[in-house]
Amino acid sequence: MVDRFLEKNAILRELNSDEQAKVLLDGVVQRFELRGTVYDAQQEIEYAYFPLDCVLSVVTLMRDGAMIEIGTIGHEGTTGLPLVMGGTKTANHAFCQVNGSAWKMSAATFRQLLAESERFRDVVNRYLQGYLNMLGQFTACNRLHSVYERAARWILMTQDRVGHDSFPLTHEFLATMLGSRRSGVTVAAAILQRAGFISYHRGRITVLDRAGLESTACECYELTTSQFGEALRPARRSPDESSARD
Repeated sequence: MVDRFLEKNAILRELNSDEQAKVLLDGVVQRFELRGTVYDAQQEIEYAYFPLDCVLSVVTLMRDGAMIEIGTIGHEGTTGLPLVMGGTKTANHAFCQVNGSAWKMSAATFRQLLAESERFRDVVNRYLQGYLNMLGQFTACNRLHSVYERAARWILMTQDRVGHDSFPLTHEFLATMLGSRRSGVTVAAAILQRAGFISYHRGRITVLDRAGLESTACECYELTTSQFGEALRPARRSPDESSARD
């Protein structure tokens, strides 16, 4: 039987009982709060994290302090991809985008599973392929699509990962994630709200019309989600469970 924690992550729930037992022996549930640091750039990787219901953001930080999101990690994946490619350090910053929990596994156990488990290698490599494709799509998206379209895409992808309609989000944070001016993001959010697709109140976004939001998002939303298939679409959580997390 799949452990109730491990079943929440698309990689860990694919493991057989012996592999899951090994994961449970060398791992714990780690709670991340909003904007909490996961990795600093060039930090030695001691642990890999597998989000259960949190969302993590991978960002590039420039010398002048400017920051832009280059990738996100939810319950479909893991932060351990540098370990897959033989790396020992992280290239970018990573922090918590939406608060929640992740399974914390030592880098040693991660490497051991890669060496011993064909199933683990296969599922991690499938995720790696999807993640790399997502990075390429985000690069094109940030260059070619409007902040209005990109905001819709970002909100949809975050909703997919958290599994409910409402989550914390400030205009300042969204602007950082999209690499845009706050004023532009404020206008984009106002347009989405006037259209009835979302509501925004006191730093919290609620998706009201998902179909409308999907019609507004650029093609990158559909292309990106197709890379991960059903792994990116969790079962919807109840309002009580959603409230308990925030």
